[in-house]
Amino acid sequence: MYERNYELLRSKFSEFFLPTLFTSMAGNICLFVDGLIVTFLLGAGNLSAIQIVAPVITFVNLIYWMIGLGGSVLCSVAKAEFDDERSNSYFSVAILSLLTIGVLIAIFGWIFSGSIAQFLCASQPELVPDVTNYFSALIIGMPFLCYMMSLSYFIRADGIPTLPFRAILLANIINICFDFVYIQFFGMGIGGAALATTTGYLSGSILISYYFFKKERTLQFIKLKVGSTLSYLKEIATSGFSSSSTQLYLTLKLFVINFLLGIYIGKSGLVAFGICYNSLFILYIFLIGTAQTMSPIVSVYFKEEDFSGVNYVINRSLKIVLVASLALSALFIVYPQSLLMLYSVKNPADVPVVLNALRIFAISYVGTAITFLYTFYSQAIQQNSLSTIISLLEGFILPIGFAIALSFLFGGNGIWISFALAELFTIVFIFAYSRYINRKTDGEYTGFFINKHNDDTVFEHTIQGDVNEAVNLSRDVQTHLGDNKSATIVSMAIEEMLVNIINTNDEIDAIDVIVRNNEDEILVSIKDTGIDFNPVVENDGLKFDNISVLNKIADKIEYSRVLGLNSTVITIKN
Repeated sequence: MYERNYELLRSKFSEFFLPTLFTSMAGNICLFVDGLIVTFLLGAGNLSAIQIVAPVITFVNLIYWMIGLGGSVLCSVAKAEFDDERSNSYFSVAILSLLTIGVLIAIFGWIFSGSIAQFLCASQPELVPDVTNYFSALIIGMPFLCYMMSLSYFIRADGIPTLPFRAILLANIINICFDFVYIQFFGMGIGGAALATTTGYLSGSILISYYFFKKERTLQFIKLKVGSTLSYLKEIATSGFSSSSTQLYLTLKLFVINFLLGIYIGKSGLVAFGICYNSLFILYIFLIGTAQTMSPIVSVYFKEEDFSGVNYVINRSLKIVLVASLALSALFIVYPQSLLMLYSVKNPADVPVVLNALRIFAISYVGTAITFLYTFYSQAIQQNSLSTIISLLEGFILPIGFAIALSFLFGGNGIWISFALAELFTIVFIFAYSRYINRKTDGEYTGFFINKHNDDTVFEHTIQGDVNEAVNLSRDVQTHLGDNKSATIVSMAIEEMLVNIINTNDEIDAIDVIVRNNEDEILVSIKDTGIDFNPVVENDGLKFDNISVLNKIADKIEYSRVLGLNSTVITIKN
């Protein structure tokens, strides 16, 4: 009877997904290609030194994910609650904190690079010189990495998704180009590869700073007291830890796996793991692109109790990551030789180890896709404890537990098998938990993603930018509300708002209208992609501004520009 076609959500998801996917593609493909170039110029054996340093990179990822991504999600929620001061506070604290932390990491890491390299090479001490050379050049780029990546999260949340893509693409192109410059022409070896990465981070940081000169940006730096800053930082870290904890557990997991491989297989095992780990860069193009597109949209729509919208976004996201993971899993199980050729693996001792590892490791891709998406989803709906538990199980307890036990029983093969088993048992836990929540709430929360469903008191409809459709919709709402004493006022409020939106835009494709008939009040939520328009502030410059009628009949009007959408909530008391 009343239909919502999700055209607005579909277009908004696509608008965010393509630039975010390209951003992820720019970062991960370039990381993948960077590994290829290093092995081509220096040989596949150098992957062992790069793999040894991998835990340091994931630790830095933990920092900027926790503060940058966590802060951007809270910033989106604050905007959905029409609190610009709080959203700017999250932005200011996150960016300035990460700059400070990045500088401290660089200074500490460079001074103690030799000691850190010895610690990382506990089971392979002969790699200490190469690791020291690589680490000392890489660590000085960490402030630029923290700044560039954290700012990219906020820029996307501010509805400007293409700038982060361009900045990260530039950073990785510079990285690849300077691999040849530093390694081929200056003969800097493995340290040149790290210095090329640092040069790329610096270039990307310069480009992404153009955000501060864009007129359409809404986020501003504001001055805060020390006490307030610490309070916001704690809130940001708490929010972001659930999803970023994957990087903490990955850091610990990589260190333990590297140690076990050094014991049971040796240098060939580290080369194989390096290639398996790099193969994930291709998968993460789709996982990160999808999850970071989904996260801010779900956080806003869940906060506004638009559960149908949440359901649409998560189902679309799940389909994308499943297709991508199944395709890549099949490719590397059937034809793992493709990666051997790409990474120039020619050592007879390495070839069988790498082929065997790739075939077994690729089985885990589908599970990785599901658990990765679920971690971001649970954070977006403010289920931080659940997200943390999933990250802990999938990222540390299960893989490390299985790796230690199975390597003792089956040697090196046990390590590769542990990754797939960790994903499988994590999914079993999520399924069991969702069933528990369903029973506990008497069916209020349902499905694998424990989402609510809109009941019969909720009216959902999408109209095109047509005045006649707006008028007809307002009458349909009045009919839907029946004998409610506020039905006529609600109908009039919707008509005034919709007609004003349509008349003030040259063209508008879709407007979502959701009406909730609560016990004490009726809430009307309207979202559109038109020009910025705040109905609370009457604008004499607008030719068709007859919104004064709405302000007189509504008990409360809240407006925010969020996700590049006009989001208006009208409250009329029963």
